[in-house]
Amino acid sequence: MTTPIGVWTELVGQEPAVETLSTAAAAAAKIVAGEPVAPAAMTHAWLLTGPPGSGRSVAARTFAAALQCSTGTGCGACPGCRTTMAGTHADVRLVVPEGLSISVAEMRALVQAAARRPTTGEWQVVIIEDADRLTEGASNALLKAVEEPPARTVFLLCAPSDHPEDVSVTIRSRCRLVPLRTPPAEAIAQVLISRDGVEPERANWAAAVCNGHVGRARRLATDEAARQRRATVLRIPLGLRRPDDVFTSADQLISAAEADAGEESKGRDEQERSELRTAMGGDGTGKGVAGAKRAAEAAVKQLEKRQKSRATRTQRDTLDIALVDLAGFYRDVLVTASRSGATLTHPDHAEQINSAAAAWSLESTMRRLEAVLECREAIGLNVKPRIAVEAMVTTLRQG
Repeated sequence: MTTPIGVWTELVGQEPAVETLSTAAAAAAKIVAGEPVAPAAMTHAWLLTGPPGSGRSVAARTFAAALQCSTGTGCGACPGCRTTMAGTHADVRLVVPEGLSISVAEMRALVQAAARRPTTGEWQVVIIEDADRLTEGASNALLKAVEEPPARTVFLLCAPSDHPEDVSVTIRSRCRLVPLRTPPAEAIAQVLISRDGVEPERANWAAAVCNGHVGRARRLATDEAARQRRATVLRIPLGLRRPDDVFTSADQLISAAEADAGEESKGRDEQERSELRTAMGGDGTGKGVAGAKRAAEAAVKQLEKRQKSRATRTQRDTLDIALVDLAGFYRDVLVTASRSGATLTHPDHAEQINSAAAAWSLESTMRRLEAVLECREAIGLNVKPRIAVEAMVTTLRQG
């Protein structure tokens, strides 16, 4: 297996996927050049699956860059590669759901745009991140395009799995599947050291505790606030001594998620509002600007509505990371109590894990783990996060 070069180095620990996608990109270049290729060498629809942090969206952007590459290899240096990776290529459309779902109206507009011929590149590429958030109507709109694809249009769908709950069976059957794996800790640490300049000891620690999530590893390695939030979450299992600790711990989880979401959204939201007002003339002065100001304010209200939906999604995603950390703690207790010898999710909390394994029965630990998983499921079903978290923490204390 060849060592990744060019844009393919963005994919961490995904050599099998790189092999598949780079081979398809080379076939696509031959199609553009009018050369013969094997019938299955390149296809118009792809489904990239893998656990959170495995790099699904990175793989999609990397493949898109290789398709727009002037050499057809994903060199990383040509304008096609650079603009695609920067998100500014005119023929690469990226759909990132800012709310909790992707609407049918949004998908219909995207399908219409994708039917056009490429303008600056060789392919029209549509990347749909979180394709599992497609509504039923949006899935049907996408299905029509996937069934009868326009020439030189490629759809890249990213989802946690190819299970029918994530991607409809009809869409899945028309896509070529590229599964991504959880990157090994050694590969993640190496990227943190070489690309982000993180000192080796911290890089190795972040890679060991990130649960295979490259973005989480980078954040833990470079952001003190993220490290503090993780430490707060992992104090919960052994910190539930009194009844009122239930509500204190639940509040800490919710507040941390809200703070993280607010920190991520604040600067972006204000910049978007300012740019929209400027584009619509809402900040103008002089005669004849009253109509522009009214139109701008109406547009800003619509933008703020979308931003609120995005903030809700960001808060839930951040809370989910905390719940995954909690689930990892209880999983580690089971690993320790059963003496299985499996690698711990939180090796830096081995002392606390050993204490819990000595104090809790396997049955009570399983009940705690199931409570965390049920909380994740409840929030996914739009149960109010505070109610779901308080119910979970009550079970964590009782065991």
